[in-house]
Parts: sequence; structure tokens; C-alpha cells
Amino acid sequence: MSTMEIKKNRANPRRVAVNVLVHVLLAVLAVIWLLPIFWIVLTSFRAEPGAYTSTFLPKGYTLNNYVKLLTDRNVINFPKMFANTLIIAVICCVISTFFVLSVAYSLSRMRFKFRKPYMNLAMILGLFPGFMTMIAQYFILKSMGLTEGSAVRIGLIVVYSACTGLGFQIAKGYFDTIPRSIDEAAIIDGATQWQVFTKITMPLARPIVIYTVMTSFIAPWVDFIFAKVLCRANADQWTVAIGLWNMLQKEYIYQWYTCFAAGAVLISIPIAILFLYMQRFYVEGMSGAVKG
Repeated sequence: MSTMEIKKNRANPRRVAVNVLVHVLLAVLAVIWLLPIFWIVLTSFRAEPGAYTSTFLPKGYTLNNYVKLLTDRNVINFPKMFANTLIIAVICCVISTFFVLSVAYSLSRMRFKFRKPYMNLAMILGLFPGFMTMIAQYFILKSMGLTEGSAVRIGLIVVYSACTGLGFQIAKGYFDTIPRSIDEAAIIDGATQWQVFTKITMPLARPIVIYTVMTSFIAPWVDFIFAKVLCRANADQWTVAIGLWNMLQKEYIYQWYTCFAAGAVLISIPIAILFLYMQRFYVEGMSGAVKG
């Protein structure tokens, strides 16, 4: 497009009106998206207890909500729950990432019997929500002794990690875009299939690796349903989702509601750090893919 055409488009009143309307709409949507986050942060510093207030902005601000959340161990031991969740999420992230990428690479690069039936079956099973098998999984773990004491963590890790291989579709689609000629050239040079996977395909597929790492971490970090079923009244093994849910119970909500908001802010920090750290590698991987 020439400079004359650009100036003509800029001078077009209709185009200018459309651009203004689009930007206004995007600004409104941004405000709607950021407003709940802004409100929960303000509530975490609110000095007034209870869930209901007459004004949007707090009448007073304090850090006592965070201090109480991190130091009060009589009702809800938030640091313990935070540590439980972090341990489970990190271990599940490593295992799930390996499972997903391995299955996706195998289905993308290898040809074997029952490959297509497996992909069709995985697609059908993916249509059903995971909590439909919750009761069966609980009794299986109970028979293995993974529903009591510190074994609850192992049970949660097993459940969160075992089924992740079914979510291979997105990673497989990305692997399909990488030319097979690269793999064939490496194999001709003497590389094994494992070396092709780890030293050639993974660097080329960095964006999907980062995506898989982030989703594998977030899933156990925010899960509530199965963690509640497996942990039950075993408070020492509670995750942050269960702890925050208990803060909203009728007997605790007045004293712990602002601490609930503080907890919501704190549990967002690991996800934000992970995203900010991984985003750099994601952008580098995308730019490298574009250059290639």
C-alpha cells in the first residue's frame, strides 16, 4: 500500500469512526476484565470484616489480612495448604508435560497398529468431563492406600498425571507442522529416535512445550472437586482451593472473607511468575519458527 493510499484511508471518516468504535469497545472489555481483579486486590487490604459492604472502595486499608492468613494456624493453615499445592503442581507439571509431549510426538511421527483407533478413542473420551470417573478413581486409590495421611499427595499426583496423555491433540497438531525431513536427516546422520525427540524436535517446538508446561501446572493448582473428595476432613493435606472454599463457610465467612481475598491474590502469584518467565521463551520460540 502506497503512502497516498494510507493517507487516504486515515482521512476516511467512516474508517476513523470504525477504529474509534473498536478501540472504545476494547477499552470497555478491558475494564470489565480487570474490574474483578482490581476489586479482589482492594478487598484483600480492606480493614472492615465481613462479606458485604455499602461501598465499592474500602473505608480503611490494612495488611492484617495477609498477616492473619499466613500466621493464624488455629482454623486454616494456609502456608501448609500452599506448600501442599505447590509440591503437587510442580511434580504433576513435570510428569504431565513429559506424558503429553511423548504421546503427541509418537502419534505425529510414528506409524503403528491401532494408532488411528487410539486417537479416535482419546477424542471420544475427551468429550466426557473428568469428574465422571471421580468415584471410581477414589475407590481405586483407596484400595491402594492412597487416601489417608501423606499418601493423599501421591494419590492426587497419580490422578492429575495419569490421564494427561489423552490431551495430546494440540501438541500433535504442532508437531505435524514440523517437516519430517528434519527427522529423517538426523536419523541418517546416526541420531536415535530419542535424540531426535529431545535435541531436534523439542527446540523447534518450544512454543507448544511452554504451553504444555503452563497448562500442566495450572490444572492441579486450581482443582477443587477431586482434591475435596480425596482429602475430605484430612486438613493437613488440604490444597489452597479447599482452604479458600472453607473460608467462605457460614461459620468462618465474617472473620475470614478478607483473608479469602488475600489468599486469592497470593495463589495468583506463582501462576503470574510462571507466565512471565515462560513468555520470554515462548516469544523467542515463535520468532525462531517464523524465521525458519
